[in-house]
Amino acid sequence: MTVRMIPPASPPPPGQALRILVVDDATVVRLYYRQVLELEGYRVEEAINGLEGLEKALQTPFDLCVVDVNMPIMDGYAFLNALRREPTTQAIPALMTSTEADPEDRLRAFQAGANFYLVKPVPRDQLALHVAALVGRRAA
Repeated sequence: MTVRMIPPASPPPPGQALRILVVDDATVVRLYYRQVLELEGYRVEEAINGLEGLEKALQTPFDLCVVDVNMPIMDGYAFLNALRREPTTQAIPALMTSTEADPEDRLRAFQAGANFYLVKPVPRDQLALHVAALVGRRAA
C-alpha cells in the first residue's frame, strides 16, 4: 500500500479562504459539511457525484476534497483514482467519508488516493480537525 504524503497547502492570499469541494450524493450530508466548514472559515463548493466533482476539480483545483464512497454515476473511489491521474489535481488532499467501517473499506480508500478516512456520521469536531490537518491549519 502506498500512502501519499501531501505537503501542507500554502496559505491563501490575505482575505481569501481555502476552497473545499464536498462530493456527496446526499443533500443533507453536503449541507451539514458546508455548515461545519464555512463556520471554520473555508469556502465550500458541492458536487452530487464523482463525475461532477471531477469536472469541477479539473476546471479550478481545490485545496481539499471531502468525498463520499457510494454515489451514482461515479463513486468516490473512481473519483479519487481519476483525480490522482491528473497532474493539476494529483496533489489535492482528499478526505473520504462513508458508512462503510470495515478495514477493507479503509484500505480501498487509501489505495484509491485518500489521505484520510472517516466513518459517517462524522462529528463536527472530527471533520474540522481532520480538514484543518490536511490543509495545514489549526482547527478553530
